[in-house]
Amino acid sequence: MALRRCHLNPKKTLFLLCDIQEKFRPAMPLFDNMVKNVDKLTKAGKALDVPLIVTEHYPEKLGKTVAQLDVSHAKLVSGKTLFSMFTPEVKAVIKDIFNDKPEDVVLYGLESHICVEQTAIDLLEQNINVYIVADCCSSRLNQDRDLALDRLRQAGCVITTSESVIFDLVRDKNNVKFDAIRKLVNQPSVDMELTRSGNGQPVGSAKL
Repeated sequence: MALRRCHLNPKKTLFLLCDIQEKFRPAMPLFDNMVKNVDKLTKAGKALDVPLIVTEHYPEKLGKTVAQLDVSHAKLVSGKTLFSMFTPEVKAVIKDIFNDKPEDVVLYGLESHICVEQTAIDLLEQNINVYIVADCCSSRLNQDRDLALDRLRQAGCVITTSESVIFDLVRDKNNVKFDAIRKLVNQPSVDMELTRSGNGQPVGSAKL
């Protein structure tokens, strides 16, 4: 069954922040850039009352979510050993929040080709629309990230960016939350050197 495409609605949307932990920092290219984008998106979600769930992969060895990210408003911060975020604990909290399931999930974090990808496939199997925030995702190799984004697009996910998600949730300058959001988006998101689907060319570059 084809998933329904629609504008994001804060009351029907869930943010999933996947495994952005301190021990990953040295291994991830553009990690600091990604964290800045994630910080903006997560703060916007908080301002717009979008529920957030956070996972940490094997936190006993890999550490907690990076200190730069305020996830104190999260409905759940859960350790896991499964690569997918769609654990029994997460499923239970999702059901409690939505009395069933969200229409849309905004998914971002680490690593794009492992935990993010497996989470997205699990969500698609539940007929949930999945929005992958490309400028808030990373892998140890950029090629792994970019090829994962291609696979996820082909699987039916919407590949998007942090500002696109934020403005789609707001929808109107007269939104009562717009002043809070405007402060977050005054500065553009940080470049994550994403490539175009299929051709391997950096965004904005000429193909020779």
